[in-house]
Amino acid sequence: MESEKHSEMLNDLELDIVKKSFEWLSAQQIRSVKELSSTLSAHALWALPNPYITRLIVEQENDGSWNFSIRDTARACSALSTEGIVFMSAAKWLLAEKSKNSWNRDVYDTAYALGALADTGTQDKSGCNWLYEHYCPAWEQVGTTSLIITALKKQDNLAKTRTFEPFIREKAEWILSKRDTDGGWEHISTSNLAIQALLLAGFKEKLEASIHWLLNNVHESGAWGNKNDDINATALTLSTLGLYKKI
Repeated sequence: MESEKHSEMLNDLELDIVKKSFEWLSAQQIRSVKELSSTLSAHALWALPNPYITRLIVEQENDGSWNFSIRDTARACSALSTEGIVFMSAAKWLLAEKSKNSWNRDVYDTAYALGALADTGTQDKSGCNWLYEHYCPAWEQVGTTSLIITALKKQDNLAKTRTFEPFIREKAEWILSKRDTDGGWEHISTSNLAIQALLLAGFKEKLEASIHWLLNNVHESGAWGNKNDDINATALTLSTLGLYKKI
């Protein structure tokens, strides 16, 4: 009974923090595609009214991209998919930007593109193989590896395969081994990427301490950020908390 009461108190505290954080976010000037995308996703995962959908859509270029940028286009596609909105013109633009199985032979461009394509219902096996085959010590960073896990897991889920499951589990365990004793991974944004990847990979039961770490690191304003209040860090954290409750 005591543990149930404690759990309810934590839940109420979490919801108070979330409410204050959304209030802070709504008062900010959100203009960039990156910030619009993360804010849209946060509202979707908490099933809140989402004025950011239209604001993001009107930023799309005539060729289907956002800012003619692989990462911005990928972020926008993934964000809109949380509300069930898919622009195949954007998926086609991303595929057209692919060369020799990757995007610019860049781990970040490729991981973002593969994740977004999966969110639009588009499989891309050769891109996944490129990420897997080129994994190297230079990529062995928590944030980078988290993006790779997310991309491969989304593509595996779409294809209804477990092709990359051993790799995903191995790297997920490695990410957990790099976690600080307080539950975080030093930086807010890195911690969010890690938690989201681990949730997607099926490690929710190991993440309670990390969720508490996020909640304990909220600023007085209701925002998150490494030092200063930061729109993207706040929206990412709200998305992580929403995903944790949802899964």
